[in-house]
Amino acid sequence: MRARTLADLSAPLVALRLLATEFPDLPALSLDVSTIYPDRLTMSVHDDDAGFEAWREALNIDPESVVHHVQGGGRTRVETARTDFAGAVVELVGYSQVPAIEPVPSGAGALS
Repeated sequence: MRARTLADLSAPLVALRLLATEFPDLPALSLDVSTIYPDRLTMSVHDDDAGFEAWREALNIDPESVVHHVQGGGRTRVETARTDFAGAVVELVGYSQVPAIEPVPSGAGALS
């Protein structure tokens, strides 16, 4: 279903208003409401693992339901979770850099 009017996006917009009222002290994040998914509010956190966790806890999302994967040739970690809130599907997405692995110098760790 494609939204045709602003009223068709009322579920995620109402959810956003309630989130702003209930959790005004949580970290700011990127928000997306789309006519392609008119019932969804996507909230993205960039390079802020603690911010992702704060929102996950506030939305009462079980940590076991968070899906983890990497993209960008293994350089970007992505965490996603979904929940229903105030009649909308809220998708929480966290992006962060995968820490670089330091190469082990040759001969290091060799037994003498």
